[in-house]
Amino acid sequence: MSETIKKELLNVIQSVSPVSIVVLFFLTFISKSDIPRFIIGSIMVIIGITLFLLGINLGFLPFGEAVGSELPMKSSLVFIAILTFAIGVIATIAEPGVRVLINRVDYVSGSSIPQSILFLSIGIGMGTFLSLAVLRIIYGINYAYLFTIGYIFIISLSFFTSPSFVAIAFDAGGVTTGLVTVPIILSIGIGVSSVLGGKSALSDGFGLVGLSSMGPIISIMVLGVLYA
Repeated sequence: MSETIKKELLNVIQSVSPVSIVVLFFLTFISKSDIPRFIIGSIMVIIGITLFLLGINLGFLPFGEAVGSELPMKSSLVFIAILTFAIGVIATIAEPGVRVLINRVDYVSGSSIPQSILFLSIGIGMGTFLSLAVLRIIYGINYAYLFTIGYIFIISLSFFTSPSFVAIAFDAGGVTTGLVTVPIILSIGIGVSSVLGGKSALSDGFGLVGLSSMGPIISIMVLGVLYA
């Protein structure tokens, strides 16, 4: 356990240090009084991310792989779709990046778009496309077809959605692939592909994150059409 903590702590320090050094360099010219506060904040970030990653590795990854490996063997396709949809919605709502985006949208728009509707739209989009991604593994559908159809639909929707919603939609697709959702989605994909005959964990277990991220883009654009 101690070795795992040391490993995660070292990885986080290596990731955070370059950014911290650059910011500290600019703070020496902009506002030296903020340097102590920034150093304290950086230390808190390192500790927080280390604990978070430990929790992901000890809990979320084993859970995702267990769900992914057990679902195809013991459940109907309807149950698989419902469960993966629910996991996608819950994981997205818990994603810190989603909360940051929605808070910024709420601030800039003057609360003209209810936060609950944005949360629900992004979560439903993510959950729907996570279910689609898992079913794609089971049925062996080529990624090229799904991505082509998906982005043609996204481009078509962009002509009927206001520019502000288009921008929010693409940001929503990006922030949903964060610290919470990515480990769960990847572990589910690897778990499903590893127990199905004729499936490769490398070629079939990956790609779910990219496919799932289209869901929030589409759902926010649809919301934009409704608001228009």
